[in-house]
Amino acid sequence: MPGMRAECWAITDASAGNQRQALALAERMGLPVRHLLLEPRVPWSWLAPRFALGGRLALPADQRGQFAPPWPQLAIGCGRAAALFTRMLRRLSRGQCHSVQILDPRIDPAHWDTVIAPRHDQLAGSNVLVPLGSLNPVDGDWLADGRDACPAFEELPQPRVGVLLGGPRKQLALDADYAHMLATQLLARHAREGGSLLVLASRRTPPAMLAIFRDALAGVPGLVWSGPDDGRNPYPGVLGWADRLVVTPDSVNMLSEACAVGCAVHTHVAAPLPDKLARFHAALRERSLLHGLDDEAPARQPPLRETAAIAAELQRRMAIR
Repeated sequence: MPGMRAECWAITDASAGNQRQALALAERMGLPVRHLLLEPRVPWSWLAPRFALGGRLALPADQRGQFAPPWPQLAIGCGRAAALFTRMLRRLSRGQCHSVQILDPRIDPAHWDTVIAPRHDQLAGSNVLVPLGSLNPVDGDWLADGRDACPAFEELPQPRVGVLLGGPRKQLALDADYAHMLATQLLARHAREGGSLLVLASRRTPPAMLAIFRDALAGVPGLVWSGPDDGRNPYPGVLGWADRLVVTPDSVNMLSEACAVGCAVHTHVAAPLPDKLARFHAALRERSLLHGLDDEAPARQPPLRETAAIAAELQRRMAIR
């Protein structure tokens, strides 16, 4: 089709988790990557991706210039809003743009060329790829870059324990009581074996929860990072240098990235998990990738790295088409 461009569009909303997945896959596809941050307007925002008529009118006027021909050879979206535009692209490009949607779009996957949905979504179809966890950039090179970016962490006493804090989500409370329990258990293990604790908050971590960790760990070697006021985000360095990782149970993305490192990964579950999340935890435990907070675990475990294999399969399907 005239006007097609040999590039990959990564389409997301403002969600950091959605951006991370779409870009991780896009950057492995061997094409120049363009990131489009698109937010549909009403009523499309209410109905995405079910209502796909109207083309660029679904966007605010100041975003329409991004979503315009020449159309890309490949478009990868993540999240419900992006699913509207990856669905549209298949029609607008007359099928020449290979449309990929990450996460269950909640409608028939046949609206896309490829849908990538984690196993716990229980989505099936001839065009559906089902990794165990979420896509991410964590591999040996990424971890080496993280160590290079944070060389001071090498001097911290071992074991270096990275602690990744998420936040409450529907049907799962992570509150001050949970923070007290987790901090108490971390301190008890630290008293037995020494080492250091490197605590990283996410955007979803409640201030009250973070304050508990700052107070409880004030005398422990390591750090507590909550945002730019604490300096540059040391996340890649923490994963690169970690001898062990402790992750709150709420985030598939955080757990997937922790399991991609290759060290032991632990979590503390204080209440029943929502069904999808419970299925994900069970799958990780079945593969000995996730352990209880006080469980003994091998120092090293086979890393869960699925992005490269998904990219290779996607390239194969595009070549066949």
